[in-house]
Amino acid sequence: MPNLVIRPYQPADRQPVFRIGADTAFFGAPIEAYMEDRNAFLDAFYAYYTDQEPEHTWVACADGEVVGFLAGCVDTRVHNRKLLRVIIPRLTGNLLRGKYHFGKRSLQYFGGQLGGLLRREFTHVDLDTFPAHLHINVESAWRGYKLGQRLMEAYLGQLRALGITGVYLDTTSLNEVACRLYEKMGFRLLDARPDRFWAKWFGHPVDNRCYGLKLLD
Repeated sequence: MPNLVIRPYQPADRQPVFRIGADTAFFGAPIEAYMEDRNAFLDAFYAYYTDQEPEHTWVACADGEVVGFLAGCVDTRVHNRKLLRVIIPRLTGNLLRGKYHFGKRSLQYFGGQLGGLLRREFTHVDLDTFPAHLHINVESAWRGYKLGQRLMEAYLGQLRALGITGVYLDTTSLNEVACRLYEKMGFRLLDARPDRFWAKWFGHPVDNRCYGLKLLD
């Protein structure tokens, strides 16, 4: 049996966290299924957590090797402001300098996301009640060891100690195993909306889902 440990994120974990984030981004498969350049994805979606709010990220290790992580944010409004003021300008600069390579898959993905935004397919959450959020990723070979549950327990304990009122996460109906875990952890479904982009991709109905958990009464 491997030695499994959940611990706070450290700066040296950035590379394995990024690798796992990209390797599992496409519903557990690599991001390259719908985006040619994983660096653009990682800079857009995960650099905030490792660079701006690392104290709320946790990693799962097997025999000392990082095999999963939970990236957390205690105030989504702060995240959104830094996204506009720091992350997006940095991404734009990198794009203009030719750091990223976007091809047909990336354009289709971004077009699909824009269409979803215009059609109001993305879920809504009350940030007064659920100010914190999280993302969780575990390597496929290490699923079934309850690492996801242990990562969430560590993060939820941290949020409760900080007096955070609630936390939410976004997912889709395709992530059936993950949805069962969230429900087991006490999360309830806050919002669900049909997603045309992924429905066309997979050939059957897909819902965007938002789950939330109240931490304080």
